[in-house]
Amino acid sequence: MKLSQELGLKPRQVKFWFQNRRTQMKAQQDRSENVILRAENESLKSEFYRLQAELSKLVCPNCGGPPVPGGVSFDELRIENARLGEELERVCAIASRYIGRPIQTMGALMPPSLELDMNIYPRQFLEPMPPTLSETPSYPDNNNLILMEEEKTIAMELAMSATDELAKMCRTNEPLWVRNNETGKEVLNLDEHSRMFHWPLNLKQRSSEFRTEASRDSSVVIMNSITLVDAFVDANKWMELFPSIVARAKCVQVISQGVSGTNGCLQLMYAELHVLSPLVPTREAYFLRYCQQQNVEDETYWAIVDFPLDGFHNSLQTSFPLYKRRPSGCLIQDMPNGYSRVTWVEHAEIEEKPIHQIFSHFVHSGMAFGANRWLAVLERQCERIASLMATNIPDIGVIPSPEARKNLMRLSQRMIRTFCVNISSCSGQVWTAVPDSSDDTVRITTRKVSEAGQPNGLILCAVSTTWLPYPHHHVFDLLRDERRRAQLEVLSNGNALHEVAHIANGSHPGNCISLLRINVASNSSQHVDLMLQESCTDKSGSLVVYSTVDVDSVQLAMSGEDPSCIPLLPLGFFITPMELMNDGGCKDEANGHNITTGSLLTVGLQVLASTIPSAKINLSSIAAINNHLCTTVQQISSALSSNCIGYCNDGGNGKEK
Repeated sequence: MKLSQELGLKPRQVKFWFQNRRTQMKAQQDRSENVILRAENESLKSEFYRLQAELSKLVCPNCGGPPVPGGVSFDELRIENARLGEELERVCAIASRYIGRPIQTMGALMPPSLELDMNIYPRQFLEPMPPTLSETPSYPDNNNLILMEEEKTIAMELAMSATDELAKMCRTNEPLWVRNNETGKEVLNLDEHSRMFHWPLNLKQRSSEFRTEASRDSSVVIMNSITLVDAFVDANKWMELFPSIVARAKCVQVISQGVSGTNGCLQLMYAELHVLSPLVPTREAYFLRYCQQQNVEDETYWAIVDFPLDGFHNSLQTSFPLYKRRPSGCLIQDMPNGYSRVTWVEHAEIEEKPIHQIFSHFVHSGMAFGANRWLAVLERQCERIASLMATNIPDIGVIPSPEARKNLMRLSQRMIRTFCVNISSCSGQVWTAVPDSSDDTVRITTRKVSEAGQPNGLILCAVSTTWLPYPHHHVFDLLRDERRRAQLEVLSNGNALHEVAHIANGSHPGNCISLLRINVASNSSQHVDLMLQESCTDKSGSLVVYSTVDVDSVQLAMSGEDPSCIPLLPLGFFITPMELMNDGGCKDEANGHNITTGSLLTVGLQVLASTIPSAKINLSSIAAINNHLCTTVQQISSALSSNCIGYCNDGGNGKEK
């Protein structure tokens, strides 16, 4: 009656309007649901036929014959599976009594049920999702790993010997280090090393089960030696300094405090090193870290040396694969104007285990964990820290003060670290392979989050790695430029991106932090979507990471408040430069030109699932995530191909069309 009076209509007209409107909305909803159900039905049919075809082609990996000889029925398989499950529980119960802690059966480690939603921006799922494995990563159970007084004496003696070995390995050239004329890289002469250095403890000799990795590199970084040393002896600062290499680290025991600050400091450390992909196993190690200032040939430098303790402490739980860190580290020498010259040596023995073929060359060549990568990341991070501390760098956009600038950089640093940790196999994350993925490179996992800094609930993460026949800086330039990336519909949902703030944090123009406005139709003065993005590059690889943030969170950071509580769910790319091996199998051509270099592109997507622990998985969901990643890579590859054609047609003058 009130509406009819205000609108000048009869009450029956108002009544019929609402009835018609409800009928229209119900019809539209029914039509939408029918379209979705038809698509779901077709997808299930296709998946069913594909699985039938796959079953007909299955062979036993051991003998090459049929996987189930004699046509065993499913009922018999279920009975056998139940019997094996009971046997497993019995064995776990017996083992638990011997090691003093319960052992989970394989059933507890199965991948969780989940429902996937591949919208690029984090959003709530329509259906709830279940909880997963441990909410927070725990460190290996080595509570009894404490050095006694007599062991501390041995450790100090070994520290002196390891420091001497590191100094000689940093300063000695041939015959200890032999340069490969083809690659230009230095190779450690293992026989000469054994002759020069006799480790005080008679450790086991090298065997065919272990592969030796040794590398050396030197560079000048924009940070003084005191600040660098302080970062190495503080586990948290060390992780922040190398977010793409050090997944976790902690100081287990301080054996010697040292004198005059950090000089003579000896610590028992734990670290987990990773590559930004679930396809490469992490490397875990307990080691001793010694810091000493020395004077050699009228030169003063700091030595940071890591060396193993497995020779005199046998209660150590080993990791998989086995990783034996030999005396490694760096020499740091002060230079004018706050710079330092750093010479880095990495030396380790790693258990020879198969690596996924797409990363095999990257790992076995030493590029994954070698001195070159450590030093390249250090050089870039030192530039970033210098930019963080600077007060005279002009920024572009809406940043009101130096404190707001620092807070935005700290927020972006946390975004980078969260992304790096969540797309690798660190912290015991269990990843599930997607069977339809090309080259078997797509992995998915879920995790339950309850702490501040990330959206609380169940997070779904999907990662894919693809080899591209383009130099890594071409891929990086495409993905970091918001104007060009907006052309990739699968990544932008067709929305344009407009930069409203820009912070340069390195000498390379690609090392920067951007605050982007997402120009969508629903944006108004009351509702604005923003994106925080950081891109960084060095000779070891490049990162482009971004996350949507709301205006209130940005204003909180800009006002000088602590940004650690702002929830971030980062997505992004890790681009690794690759040199093609001349084995006849890695040569290719593109656009009529011989390819000499390529890159590995790792795409990492994260979405907020739900806080309600109930959901189911279906084949169409797996197909959706696989299709989304494949579409992403295809669009990136197509954009790179068109850019390459434009560059070649321009005569190679450096301007892309």
